[in-house]
Parts: sequence; structure tokens; C-alpha cells
Amino acid sequence: MGALQPAVGALHRPEHRLLEGVGGVVVELLVGLAQGGQRHRELVGHRRDVLEHLDSSFRAAVGHSFSLPAVKLTRVILFLHNRYRTTGGEERAVSDMMWLVREHLSEEAELLERDSAALSRARAAAGLLAGGLAPDDIAQAVRRTGARIVHAHNLHPELGWRALAAARSAGARVVMHLHQYRLVCAVGVCFTDGADCTRCHGRNTLPGVAHNCRGSRAEAVTYAASLAAWQRRLAANVDAFVVPSRFALERLRVLGAPLDETVHVVPHAVREFAAAPAPRDGGYALMVGRLAAEKGVELAIEACEMASIDLVVAGDGPMRSGLERAAGRSVRFTGRVDDRELARLRSHAALALAPSRVAESFGLSAAEAMAAGLPVAAARIGALRELLPDEWLAPPGDAVALARVIERLRSDASAGAEALARVRALSAPDVVAPALARVYESVR
Repeated sequence: MGALQPAVGALHRPEHRLLEGVGGVVVELLVGLAQGGQRHRELVGHRRDVLEHLDSSFRAAVGHSFSLPAVKLTRVILFLHNRYRTTGGEERAVSDMMWLVREHLSEEAELLERDSAALSRARAAAGLLAGGLAPDDIAQAVRRTGARIVHAHNLHPELGWRALAAARSAGARVVMHLHQYRLVCAVGVCFTDGADCTRCHGRNTLPGVAHNCRGSRAEAVTYAASLAAWQRRLAANVDAFVVPSRFALERLRVLGAPLDETVHVVPHAVREFAAAPAPRDGGYALMVGRLAAEKGVELAIEACEMASIDLVVAGDGPMRSGLERAAGRSVRFTGRVDDRELARLRSHAALALAPSRVAESFGLSAAEAMAAGLPVAAARIGALRELLPDEWLAPPGDAVALARVIERLRSDASAGAEALARVRALSAPDVVAPALARVYESVR
């Protein structure tokens, strides 16, 4: 027994007790891996701090650093998004960004979303006026996933500023992605009475009521009250803002949005790029998007008639039935199509159109058309001026000028290659991923 005393005594030295503690944590983490990914993430969220504390204690006890076990402590980027009643480009942008995080940043990404289409008008109003509903769901999701960052997108009407506050209280940092101008504008796109509009400013949202921007007086009042009451509270719970273009940042400043001096410009990523420009001989013009007044579909129809080119319109929206009644035989409406059909439509098109009447914050459908090797004839408005060469642009609302651009692009054999080169430089995943990584790193 006496011979065993030194060994027994050694087990009570500080560094050995610490090793026991580290071993226990490692064993628990390995058990978590065996039980499945979710359990592992839960344990990682709780045990990282323990391991770091044990390391610092060990240095104090033995006078040098102790290398922590080689356990991969993966954390999650948790995306928040309130889907719109009519889905569109923002839903596509959220999906693409999650793909970018997984495939190009090698991080886990999970989505917590709400759907306005499943929400009654009364509950939507309650969510807006309260600044969000059920924020505990967000806190629980942060703890469950071990999310280090919550990347928020549209928050209205059900998530609100309370979702961001809950995320922070659970230990996550918050990145807020402003795809539109909804911090100040009730419709998000700054379009009223058929024209671009910046009447609302900061907390003065009364012009949105006076012009009934929502199309319902009750909705207009609810949005105006909610934005005025909560926009600063929302901004106060954000660690970093992201916008998709320099123009979007400029417009938000004009609107008096409560942004700090540091706002990150990160263009939307485009997943797929053609190997070469599309063969455009004899093709049609293609317009993709929501069929609403601000998108300028009627201008596309008029300009294509002048340029003597057939038009295919892919998308749905409130104006579809009226547009179909007014359009001639040279215009075909496909409704909403899946990605495969959209790729097929682009492969047979001569060019794409983006005749928007609204100050686009990016122009995702135009960027995706360019990535398919199509030149784009568009309106000289918003961020489209950053995306496209000036000679591809026409004054907003001018169908005659748009027709001239269409004719010029049809005869330009190099336009498809130029489209590909421009969008690769701006929106290729290997360009956008490092920019997004810098945003995440800035809030660690």
C-alpha cells in the first residue's frame, strides 16, 4: 500500500483534478455526438465556456497552457424570416444566403420563419403593434441550436424587435439584413400613387396614412403606428446592419432610418452561372417577377410591341388578369414557374427585361438573368444603375426609350458575355461569401 501512496496523492494535485473535469466534458460531448446532431449542438453551447475556464485554471495551476481536446465546436447561424403573403425575391435571397453559409462558409444554418399567408389580419395587426409575438420561441431556438449569430430578414408582422431582443438575451449576436426600406416605409419599396416616394421620414410615417399606401386605411394606420413606435427599438437590438447595394444604403439614409455609421454592403449571391452566353438568335424577351404596378410590366409589353419582339412574362401578382386581357398575341404569361422551367425559359430568350418603376434595392431577377448569359434592358433607377451598364438603361416609365435599348441589345453579339462578366464580379459566391464572413466576424 505504501508504494501506492505517491500515485494516489498525485490524483489530488490541481492539474489532475482539472484533467478529470476536462475528460468529463469531452465524454459528454462524445455522447452527444452519438445521440445525434441536435444534442451535440446543445452540449457544445453549454460546454465551450467550461472548457475555456478549465484551460485558464490549468495554466494558473501548472504554469503553462493546456491544449484543449480536438473536439469541433460548431456553432449555428440562425436565420429569421417572416414570409410575405405573396412570396418573391426576398424569400429567394434568404434561401440563397443559407446555401452560401453552408456551402461556402462551412457553417451550419437553420431557419426559423413565420408565414404571413397563415396569419389572420387581426393577429398580424397585434404583432405589429406589440413589436412581435412569442419572442420566447426565438430565445429557445437560439439555446437549442447554440446559435452564435441570428441573421434576421423581414420581421413584420409577427417577429418584430422582440425577436431580436430575445435572441440577444439568449446569447446570440444579431445581424439585420435590410432587403427593402421597411424600417420607415409601410410598403417597403417606396412606391406610392404610381411613382417613387420618400415622403415618410424617420418616425414621421403619417404620409403613409394620408396616401393609404397599404390599400387599406386600417392597415395603413397600423403600419404607421408600429414603425413610428418601434423602429428605434429594433435598431437598438441590432449588432450589424447589411444592405444589398450602395443605393439601398443611400435611400435608407434619405428616409432617416435609424442606422449607425457602420452598415455593410453585401450584394445578393447568385448560385448558378452559365459556362457561356446563351444562344440568342430568334429568341424572345423575358420578364420575371411579381406582376404589380411597381414592376412596370405594361411598359415591357408596350416596348416589345415597338421593338417587334415576342414577350414571355413569368410570375404572378395582383395585375395578372388585367394585363392578360390587355396584351396581344405576342405576349405569353406563364404564371409562377419552378427553377428548372425558369432556366429553360432563359436558355431560349434573347434578352431579359427589368422595366421597374420602383427604386430597386438590388435587382435579383436581373442578376440571375445575367448569370444565365442574358443582357438586360432595364430602367435607370435604384440599384439597377450599379448592376447594369448605362447604355442598357432607359428612363423609368419611357417605353420608347426601352424599345430602343431592346433593339440595340438584340444586335450586340458581345452583350451576353458582358452580362456574365459583370454579375460574376458582383455576385459570384466566392465574392459574396468573404464579404458575409466579415460581417459575422465584426460582431463576434
